[in-house]
This record gives sequence, structure tokens and C-alpha cells, in this order.
Amino acid sequence: MEQKKIDRINELARKAKSGPLTDAEVKERDLLRREYIDSVTGSLKGQLDRTYFVDGKGNKTKLRKKEGR
Repeated sequence: MEQKKIDRINELARKAKSGPLTDAEVKERDLLRREYIDSVTGSLKGQLDRTYFVDGKGNKTKLRKKEGR
């Protein structure tokens, strides 16, 4: 996510603390927050996809998803 968008999220958060946001600002904040969460989640999933466990014998085992998820 671009730093410009993160700065805007922070700007809207500061504004919300000092007073109410307009409906347009609330919608913008919600969209930016969703984009940020999706970005962080995608990054984490990518990192976990490249994660391996190494046992005492040096055998690599790929991290697997839990069943039912």
C-alpha cells in the first residue's frame, strides 16, 4: 500500500478524534482501511506460503493450511 494512502488513513483518524467525519469521509476511511487490511493479509499469506519447518534431521516440511479453513 502506498504511503500516501496510509497518511490519509491517519489524517482521517486524527480528524475523527477531534470531531465527526462527513459521510464521504467515513466511506473513504472504510475503503482505505479495507485496502490496508487486505494488503497486510496478502503479505502475510505470501510469507506463510514460503515458510517451511525444519526438523532435527534437517527435513523441510511445507506449512499447510488447517482443514476446514
